[in-house]
Amino acid sequence: MLTVPSLIGSPLVTLMSIPSPADGVWNLGPVPIRGYALSIILGIVLAIWIGERRWVARGGIAGEVSDLAIWAVPFGLIGGRLYHVMTDWQLYFGEDRNPITALYVWRGGLGVWGAIALGAFGLWLGARTKGIKMLPLIDALAPGVLVAQAVGRWGNWFNQELYGRPTDLPWGLEIDVAHRPSQYLDQATFHPAFLYECLWNLAAFALIIWLDRRFRLGHGRVAALYVMLYTLGRGWIENLRIDDVQMDDVMGLRLNVWTSIVLFVLAAAWFIWSAVRHPGREEVVRTREPEREADPEVEGVEASDEAGETDGADEAGPTDGPDRVEPTQDGRPAGPTA
Repeated sequence: MLTVPSLIGSPLVTLMSIPSPADGVWNLGPVPIRGYALSIILGIVLAIWIGERRWVARGGIAGEVSDLAIWAVPFGLIGGRLYHVMTDWQLYFGEDRNPITALYVWRGGLGVWGAIALGAFGLWLGARTKGIKMLPLIDALAPGVLVAQAVGRWGNWFNQELYGRPTDLPWGLEIDVAHRPSQYLDQATFHPAFLYECLWNLAAFALIIWLDRRFRLGHGRVAALYVMLYTLGRGWIENLRIDDVQMDDVMGLRLNVWTSIVLFVLAAAWFIWSAVRHPGREEVVRTREPEREADPEVEGVEASDEAGETDGADEAGPTDGPDRVEPTQDGRPAGPTA
């Protein structure tokens, strides 16, 4: 978006900027369509599609990832909301706040670590019912989660949230006065932190795909790479943010920065331990063979064949034994044969 540079004031003039949408909600009659929700849904669909293709390539069965999403997605949404409410509780339970608004997911506010934690728990529950090993499964799904997070971040753009300090860079993000912190009311453009994270996640996705194909990673190492690369980017992006977060200053760092540091260390330790203990990739991705679905047509044919064989045997009667009678040449019975 071009803006006319001012000849009076600071010599640092913004020539270009990224506009924010005037409204993130469109009404189709009585039904509101929210940009935030659409971004989350599109991200989930892409994650399932990518995960399905990778899971089949690893030896899984087509359709299993879609089935497992029924477990993982609801748990992930609940976990993401719980994490957000716990870390930003003052937005819902502070003075002059309405606790009921903590349930308004469509307004934004999903904590990624809560979503991943409970989403993984739901995935584990579903995997157990199908006899699927967890480590090869999360290795197949992890890259797609990065794409889901990249797309989902555009929901923050619709809501005019997740932006950083003021900036005069050409890609500065325009934020309406109503969405700015009180100390920045005289600023117009800010670092588009949501866009930085989107681009970082897509770059991390491409790198993980290449490394996985090059080195045939297994035993949870793809998932560990996902955690390491995501937290590496999230750490520096968090330091750009200016929105208030509960427990914002923990020994000089935001809570999400500390979370990223701890998870990076744990993921790196797992990656090294797994590479030493279990080099290569799993050849078996299941704890048991999947149950074969019954085919009514095939079963009907087999049942009719068995019935036909039984009926034929009954009609023919015994064909051997001491009481078998042989006819003579003139057609009369000759009596039992010896």
